[in-house]
Amino acid sequence: MISRRSRHRGQKRLLITAQAIANLGIPLCRDGDLIMSLRPKILVFTRLFPNSIQPLRGHYVLERVRHLLPFADISVVSPVPYFPPVRLKRSWYEFATIPHVEFHAGFQIAHPRYLVIPKIGAATHGVSMFAGSFRAVWRKLRSMHFDLIDAHHVYPDGFAAILLGTLFDKPVVVSARGSDINHYPQFATIRPMVKYVLRRADALIAVSQSLKDAMVELGCNSDKVTVIGNGVDPQKFNPQPRAAARRLLGLPENDPIVLSVGGLVELKGFHVLIDAMARLRPRRPNVRLFIVGEGEYREQLMRQINGLDLAENVMLVGAFSHDQLRAWYSAADVFCLASSSEGCPNVVLEAMACGQPVVATKIRGTQELIVSRQFGTLVARDSAEFERAVDDALTRQWDREAIVAYARSHGWEQVAIDVLSVYSGALASFQRNRTRKAAA
Repeated sequence: MISRRSRHRGQKRLLITAQAIANLGIPLCRDGDLIMSLRPKILVFTRLFPNSIQPLRGHYVLERVRHLLPFADISVVSPVPYFPPVRLKRSWYEFATIPHVEFHAGFQIAHPRYLVIPKIGAATHGVSMFAGSFRAVWRKLRSMHFDLIDAHHVYPDGFAAILLGTLFDKPVVVSARGSDINHYPQFATIRPMVKYVLRRADALIAVSQSLKDAMVELGCNSDKVTVIGNGVDPQKFNPQPRAAARRLLGLPENDPIVLSVGGLVELKGFHVLIDAMARLRPRRPNVRLFIVGEGEYREQLMRQINGLDLAENVMLVGAFSHDQLRAWYSAADVFCLASSSEGCPNVVLEAMACGQPVVATKIRGTQELIVSRQFGTLVARDSAEFERAVDDALTRQWDREAIVAYARSHGWEQVAIDVLSVYSGALASFQRNRTRKAAA
């Protein structure tokens, strides 16, 4: 039986969604209790989208786009760097083998190539992405009129999307997600292009308030930026009995387990967590740290593990699909994230949705998710700080039901509704500017 409160929430959400679609100028009609509409047509433009060769790539973009499907027709252009199919480096070869067009994860995806010259720098990537992609976008436009370009990451994707929007006379919404604002503006050659995107986009989305603040510091009009964080899917991420999860994964039944998830790159801070485990082991000899992920930093991390004689305490277990991550989150006692910078880290929400308290670096993004000691602890990016916080987390009694409830309040469905509202504003702004220019 559906409760009166649940029914009210559902009706309210439906009305909000209907209003967002109505604001797009699309007629609505009512069919019984369902609201039917003509659907806006959105072209998603991002290099970080899952594909058949790299199915875990850009999963946070996929989730947001997937939850827009009930309300919009969506087509995807996901450029990939051009590399010849030569086995010189694994990541380069993977890019070479991605199909030019494919149906993956429920979407028809075009993968145009753009030129990337290794070690030369990223200053040319935005222009190169535009040049490599405009034919694919033109073909999409011929097969399906689209109303708006939705680009993810301010640079290089957003820069290329702004050029495409100018060429094809389409409004552009750009989402800032972290490194595009935290990292790229540090380079003198790229900073002007980032500021150009912030100035020219019809609307902008920041995945955290701190990211919006950084965008405003770069000269962006605050009114153009809407804060919409990432979400979590409670159907995929929910608590599993710990003992059952450990049996499924073949993990020790009684040892304290710390988990961290992410690409094996320096900024994720796995080296900090490994040092913390070395400090913690004398007091907790059976503590285990499992690191889920793959990347270029693996060999360096393995040398660190072996050098500290931690082979029995720290394990690099490789990458797992998001469907498999639920068991890893559920099997742990505490989740850790030692990143140097983040936008809105999905792994934190996923871990909490499975009932895990979080120990994380006190940085942009994490501070807006770990808002209470009821959910975890924020520390400096220092091995001694992580050692103390992990030791405390393993000792404390946590209200895991409260942690789960908090995570579930960050659902992708609400994210989709908020994004629809941004689309509405972007289209209205674009039309006003077009009318103003015609009258001039």
